Amino acid sequence: MQKSNIPYGMGSQSVKLPAPVYIRQSASIVGSKEKEGPLGTMFDFASEDDLFGKELWEEAESELQRRAIIKAIDKAGLLPKDMRYIFAGDLLGQSMASSFAAVDFDIPLFGLFGACSTCGEALSLGALTVSGGFADYVVCATSSHFASAEKEFRFPLEYGGQRPQTAGRTCTASGAFVLSSCADGSPRAKITGFTTGKIVDYGIRDSFNMGCAMAPAAMSVIETHLKDFGRKPTDYDAIVTGDLGNVGSRALCDLLLEKDIDITGVHKDCGSLIYDCKEQDVGAGGSGCGCSASVFSAYILTMLEKGSFSRVLFVPTGALLSKTSYNEGNNVPGIAHAVVVENV
Repeated sequence: MQKSNIPYGMGSQSVKLPAPVYIRQSASIVGSKEKEGPLGTMFDFASEDDLFGKELWEEAESELQRRAIIKAIDKAGLLPKDMRYIFAGDLLGQSMASSFAAVDFDIPLFGLFGACSTCGEALSLGALTVSGGFADYVVCATSSHFASAEKEFRFPLEYGGQRPQTAGRTCTASGAFVLSSCADGSPRAKITGFTTGKIVDYGIRDSFNMGCAMAPAAMSVIETHLKDFGRKPTDYDAIVTGDLGNVGSRALCDLLLEKDIDITGVHKDCGSLIYDCKEQDVGAGGSGCGCSASVFSAYILTMLEKGSFSRVLFVPTGALLSKTSYNEGNNVPGIAHAVVVENV
């Protein structure tokens, strides 16, 4: 096989950054349901009003993301004008939550869509941009809202539809991250590499079981990452998936065990961490672009700062369905991206 001429490419899908990119600061903003969960006190702000002072759910989600971006930049001791780019995305059509959130910032925007994996995509592209010397600072943000997602993908809340226990609850949450090329300002953690996922389709059509629809994509990117970097699961203190929930997490571990890869001792899932599934009536756990982003900011980065974790593989997962694909009877393919995050 011809040797690759890509100096920092690792294996078939990965990049090892030539120098670390620092997560200078981050912010997490959530709604009332998330405040009641096990991580409720760790978020930067939890609103009692899930409309966030707005009249429409979509406007509420934009406000949610806007507040997270402002909070992250402010905590970093910077101003919006210091940001070279925004990398942002959400679940709504045409990424409208991110577009309207960014409209007043006067910062160049890369609008992204990877469903619930978007946080991993944003951090990867943001880190690549900073590492390449194209920006001193960028901000990466994603959001989701329970009510806007239900309206977009399922039924209006007034319909009162019943969901099976395999279904998750879309989190009302947003996470934002300021990335920097230098370690000044006491950064929370550093990004040292990433593995970009491929779309994986196991033929699942049940939109109420997205954990199992996304699990094969998580399996694929984790397997590839370990091969590309020449690592094993125990080289990480935690392998944190995005929002597989309890059902999808079991499926992921089983799929990897079939390939003789055992992550059961280090695996955590943001969708299982953000809620108490038994007490909060949320089915299999949390989901949505804001689920992994808010948990990563509030919990994972805190564990890295404290030294409880030294190295984490952050693997947000996404189910690539739309109203059109669902109504046409298509499968629900998945995608996942893996980001290597280490303490400073």
